Amino acid sequence: MSRHSTEYDDDDFSMDDDSCSVASSCMNGARSVSTTATSHDWEMRSASPAPSMYSVTSSFYGRGINNYSDVYRLPADDEEFERLDLQHVMFSEVMGRYAQPLPEVLADDGRPKAVVDLGCGSGSWILDVAKDFPHCSAVAVDLVPMQNVSEVDDINLGLQHFYDSFDVAHARLVSSGIRDYNGLIDEMTQTLRPRGLIHLIEFDFRVYDSKHRPILPAHGGPKEPAALARWMNLVNVAVEQRGGEPDAANHLQRWITAHPSLEDVVYREFWFPTCPWARGTTPEALRHNRTGAMMRDDILAFLKSGRPLLLSSDLNPDLVAEIEADAERELLEAKAHTYIRVQNVYARRKAQ
Repeated sequence: MSRHSTEYDDDDFSMDDDSCSVASSCMNGARSVSTTATSHDWEMRSASPAPSMYSVTSSFYGRGINNYSDVYRLPADDEEFERLDLQHVMFSEVMGRYAQPLPEVLADDGRPKAVVDLGCGSGSWILDVAKDFPHCSAVAVDLVPMQNVSEVDDINLGLQHFYDSFDVAHARLVSSGIRDYNGLIDEMTQTLRPRGLIHLIEFDFRVYDSKHRPILPAHGGPKEPAALARWMNLVNVAVEQRGGEPDAANHLQRWITAHPSLEDVVYREFWFPTCPWARGTTPEALRHNRTGAMMRDDILAFLKSGRPLLLSSDLNPDLVAEIEADAERELLEAKAHTYIRVQNVYARRKAQ
């Protein structure tokens, strides 16, 4: 890695050049709707194999929590959707709006095209697709219904009703609500038409130091920033206790590569600074600090979003409040040269 006078790595954001045109959104539910950019009308799609249910939310420590899933425990309220909208802006700036093959896959060549976004959260990504590719059918899938959407299905039960239906299957930051992520990859692959594109983005609920090493609970000496890392490690454990797969990001490349129906696998990783700590006024430093500021604000909001998850894991409320306050202070002081690692894999379904 090259070291610059601004005291940050030039590859802090990406470790390859394929950055065309990134914890988190709704995870394991399926809200089945379709829209096009020309009409913006939502239409219900076919239900999953399991009976559909309506989403029910309740207040938990001041946040609206979805009661339908016993795995996913992040809020389902306007505050969370606002966080996800801003997160989408950050991901689009750093990672590019779409995977490199997507425009080609969705090109208007006279054949019907369709896209599905699993765990769409606030719907920012799928709405971009509907706007940029108005000839395509865009299907949003989630636990929590957006405006005018009320059908809820659990994609942990399978996607058989979507087999061979889509040209692109996308999921971003869904691991905290998925019981079997490798199984989800297989289901997503089967929803694709021949040469369709699967696109996955995840992070592992860890904080990394300036040398891109994970900061684990046993670490964090007097001179090492550890408050945010400690909080994130608690979230990692809580997600696993509820049945999710918080470390799925670290297996994506292997799972995708091993799938017999997928080819043309591309792996990318991005290192997002947790706060704007770069020195200097070079374009690189300004870019670094803009991303760091956006990630800091996202994490500050995520500290509040993660509180119901941690408290539902029987952690002491005073301990949670203390670690949260320490992590917030650490972020605002902007002295910790730490990162969040985001991993991205996409591939094509083999021609049949």
